[in-house]
Amino acid sequence: MKICVVGAGAIGGLLGARFALLGQEVTLIDRGAHLAALQKDGLKLIAQDDSEEVVRNIEARDSLNGLERQDLIVLAVKAHFLDAIARQIPALVDPETMIMTCQNGIPWWYFHRHGGPHDGRRLRSLDPTGVLEKTIDSSLIVGCVVYPAATAPGPGVIQHIEGDYFPVGELDGGQSDRVQRLYDLLVDAGFRSRILSAIRSEIWLKAWGNLSFNPISALTHATLESICHLPETRELAATMMREAQDIAASLGITFRHTIEKRIEGAEQVGSHKTSMLQDVELGRSLEIEALVGAVLEMAKITETPAPSIEAVYACVKLLNKIMLLEGGGLRINNAA
Repeated sequence: MKICVVGAGAIGGLLGARFALLGQEVTLIDRGAHLAALQKDGLKLIAQDDSEEVVRNIEARDSLNGLERQDLIVLAVKAHFLDAIARQIPALVDPETMIMTCQNGIPWWYFHRHGGPHDGRRLRSLDPTGVLEKTIDSSLIVGCVVYPAATAPGPGVIQHIEGDYFPVGELDGGQSDRVQRLYDLLVDAGFRSRILSAIRSEIWLKAWGNLSFNPISALTHATLESICHLPETRELAATMMREAQDIAASLGITFRHTIEKRIEGAEQVGSHKTSMLQDVELGRSLEIEALVGAVLEMAKITETPAPSIEAVYACVKLLNKIMLLEGGGLRINNAA
């Protein structure tokens, strides 16, 4: 199988390495020092048990230009970087190609093949110019929810921290030969998977925590454990999740966990910095729209009040603007 992984960071690198170890024909797309290390030395994969393996049977490049048709394209870049590569996708696909999306939060394709009154609606917070809708054929997309945690501790290195679950599903809820092939590939590569008939419900379950814990941590520099231990921030997260639950319910989504169980799960993770807090410390642009803005857009579409989400969104959006204007990150250091 010819597989192209766009974004060879923590999750993309983990998937690409495991697929290459199966003997699949894998191309990784990245840039900078990480790309240079991949091209020179291959990809070092550090497993959960701290064992190491160097994967050399991969091609690494900085662009999709010039690649031939692919069987599977894994989009593993952050949501706000998708428009930079979208126009290169059509040259790599035919009707048999699968596109697996691995973004945090609500995906831009949410209403594609959705059915009901909002079928085909474009989420402007995620695709403001319409370039994703125009260039990425939604009929090729297979939904996926990413549960593993991994890091890229250095150029050319991916460390698998925990978790191995990648549930997948067709956007219209149907069963298909291609989603079975994707499931088989993931299982053969050592991951757990499941073919879901309601992939959007699983997306909401993960987004439930992301839309609350990520921005709160970015604004306070607190870990998940600290947010859950302070009654005021625990209640703020719960309030945001209640508002999100009302929005999801208006779209026909039910949650298989309670809010308290979801918060307890985050608390058990311990002193973990969310991805948004890590981006704040490193001065990277934040995943605001996919994690929070799209949920607010859905609130407006469904006329569902979400004042707490709206307030936190405004604050973290201003933080992101200041960081970009100043060209730096923010980190709490010990006072001298």
